[in-house]
Amino acid sequence: VQLQASGGGLVQAGGSLRLSCAASGRTFSNYAAGWFRQAPGKERESVAAISRSGSRLSYADSVKGRFTISRDNAKNTLYLQMNSLKPEDTAVYLCAATFRAYTTPSSAAQSEWYDFWGQGTQVTVSS
Repeated sequence: VQLQASGGGLVQAGGSLRLSCAASGRTFSNYAAGWFRQAPGKERESVAAISRSGSRLSYADSVKGRFTISRDNAKNTLYLQMNSLKPEDTAVYLCAATFRAYTTPSSAAQSEWYDFWGQGTQVTVSS
């Protein structure tokens, strides 16, 4: 499956953005998926993950209550709604997908668990 992330940009602290990740090449509903982010000089970190059907979700503690992951399998698209953005949310955001079934939040947070990656979209939050 090929993944194409979009929706990033520059926003003031407290603002909102919605990221999209369009999947092509395979039936998207066959894949669990997730969002990661990587800031300059920092390691890639998991932001959120979602099961194939969308019934199971998990979030990093740093974004709980502010970010919402969702998917529309009919449109082959993964979303990340980001509210109450903070300067520390500034990073390149990447979407990822895997053949594996969602089992636990800890496994879904591991970048090694994913088979396919999009190219990333930049999110910059100004103070």
